Amino acid sequence: MIFQRNKAWSLYRYFFKISWFTFGGGWNIVAQIQKDYADKPDEISTEELLDIVSVGRSLPGTMIGNVAYLFGHHLAGIPGGILSVLGIITPPLILLSIVTLLYNNFSGNSLIAKMLTGVRAVVAPIILSALLKLYKGAFPHRYCHLLCIVGCILSLFFNLNCMLIILIGIITGFILNNSQKGENI
Repeated sequence: MIFQRNKAWSLYRYFFKISWFTFGGGWNIVAQIQKDYADKPDEISTEELLDIVSVGRSLPGTMIGNVAYLFGHHLAGIPGGILSVLGIITPPLILLSIVTLLYNNFSGNSLIAKMLTGVRAVVAPIILSALLKLYKGAFPHRYCHLLCIVGCILSLFFNLNCMLIILIGIITGFILNNSQKGENI
């Protein structure tokens, strides 16, 4: 029990620390979790992290809040989940409070605009590196590649609702996995 409590507080500190630098949304944090935890086999596997991200994205609310809870819960139970969420939301809450108080000073500042341009430029490769590392776990079967392409086409060209695309993926995965009974298709 003490180990779990210590692990939960270490997760709070971890998420508190990385949340200060999570420009670009939750995928930046996923990339950091991948680097700090999934690359170490005794913590969490890439497949488990991918499952957590998939479930976290599917639930209502912010993706990274959901991922932080699920990740913390995976490593340290309910206290780990709660403290991970508290760690992830504390820095943005502090920063937003400051920005709100000083908004008029920030809104027209060209230095802030230039800084944010640079931040956006470096966030893209961080997200891409996480995607490339998680790629293998996202496509365990050959049909997953086709399903990914179909999902992209439905989203980009037919503007289909994301929930419908997810439901199509769930149903297709269920049908194809059951029809093959464990064979690698």
